[in-house]
Amino acid sequence: MSKHRIFTTPFSSVYPLYIAKAERKGRTKAEVDEIIRWLTGYTQLAFEKQLAKQADFETFFAKAPKPIPLRALVKGVVCGVRVEEVEDPLMREIRLLDKLVDELAKGKDMEKILRKPAEA
Repeated sequence: MSKHRIFTTPFSSVYPLYIAKAERKGRTKAEVDEIIRWLTGYTQLAFEKQLAKQADFETFFAKAPKPIPLRALVKGVVCGVRVEEVEDPLMREIRLLDKLVDELAKGKDMEKILRKPAEA
């Protein structure tokens, strides 16, 4: 079976679309970057290096230094697909990122997007 086309797509070609989606709704590139760093564990410098290398989605997520365990708390539907039910691990990571950017564009607070516990 062949790989899904998105797996071999350079992350750097989709990244501007994430930013544009957020900016159309009054959010920022910095917030998109924060979400990506939170999900993957990349530092900003390491993230920018992956963009410069034009790493494809498969490589981008495979080289993620410290995927955050809290990503398991991300639930819901994106593009008609329930993210927690996606079987392929790489496709699930891609859908998680899509879901987080959707939440940002819908105006959700960063603390909620990043699944930070509420202060007591």
